[in-house]
Amino acid sequence: MTRTPQDVHDQLRTEVAGRADALWEVASRLHADPEYAFAEHRAAALLAGELERAGFDVRRPVAGLETAFVARSGTGRPAVALLLEYDALPGLGHACGHNLIAAAGLGAALALREVLDGTPGAVLAVGTPAEEGGGGKAVEAEAGVFDEVDAALMFHPGVHDWRWAPLIAQVQYRVAFHGRAAHPTGNPAEGVDALAALVELFNVLNVLGRRLPDASHVQGIVTHGGTATNIVPEYAEGLFGLRAATTGALDELTGRLRECAEGVARATGTRAEVTRATVRYDHFRDSAVLSDRFAAHLSRAGITLTAPAPGVYLGSSDIGNVSARVPAIHPFVAIMDEDGSDHTPEFAAAAASERARAVLPAVTQALACTAADVLLHADLRARAWAGHGAA
Repeated sequence: MTRTPQDVHDQLRTEVAGRADALWEVASRLHADPEYAFAEHRAAALLAGELERAGFDVRRPVAGLETAFVARSGTGRPAVALLLEYDALPGLGHACGHNLIAAAGLGAALALREVLDGTPGAVLAVGTPAEEGGGGKAVEAEAGVFDEVDAALMFHPGVHDWRWAPLIAQVQYRVAFHGRAAHPTGNPAEGVDALAALVELFNVLNVLGRRLPDASHVQGIVTHGGTATNIVPEYAEGLFGLRAATTGALDELTGRLRECAEGVARATGTRAEVTRATVRYDHFRDSAVLSDRFAAHLSRAGITLTAPAPGVYLGSSDIGNVSARVPAIHPFVAIMDEDGSDHTPEFAAAAASERARAVLPAVTQALACTAADVLLHADLRARAWAGHGAA
């Protein structure tokens, strides 16, 4: 007998509901045992093991990352990827709720295999390490992990119920100035002060910052300023974090940083060296078609998602690099009130709270139903891809 879309959705919701306690156990185990960027060995083993026992074909490591994995059920296209984050924050544990992201992606993948087994296409559960620093998704995207995928789906716990995430582009650059050492009183004229050049760069960037567009900024720290007060510093170095609303604007800002550093070097007689220090995070491109679908499914649980507040930016994430390649969603679902914030001890506690436990099956059901719609409806895939081309 042919199943209607409603039949599939109902079966997926039932399947997730039956796994709710087991998924909470996974989320709780991750929460109690936080691991950090590219060192999430126990978390990756736990999640990959659950998928392997359910019949997924698990491949790891992936993209040269020891704690990354791809678990696949089915073959070919269409294909949908559920993204599992599981790294924590040093000193704060799961203060960004990645334990919930991992459990939700796991639960959606398991439910889809159970309900849609034998349906043409593929379900992928992709383990994505080091979102908080290192950019596992960016590395995976560059390695082609998402090249044969039609949609990438995840949710993020937060303090808002928002359909999509206003996530901007970011990168860090190291700027070094090379001068010449000398005694500051014995032969000061022989010295070329690299630290003075670095300080001047901070001054120039401060002036530049007043003219930058919304969401663009440069924040720097001094990482090396000399070795002794009686030696003119021959080497000085700073680390600069750059953010901008779009990847294109970030590239322009990077160019401005280089121009400023080179101008300071010419003015001070030093030599500037500008090198990228981190993976670049692209800005997030929301698939409105798929985000609307997720929101509609989530509304059945009594959670209403709205558009983000205008002018608000919530940092950056390597989901941006995935969204540059395939239609993607990254909704926020609240696990604490709006007067709170992630990356705090209070949010870490919220990620193991009763409210989080209630949210987890709801978002897992919505992810599973959205993924099923992608797999089963060619017109939805076509609209998602058409919107992606316009993003």
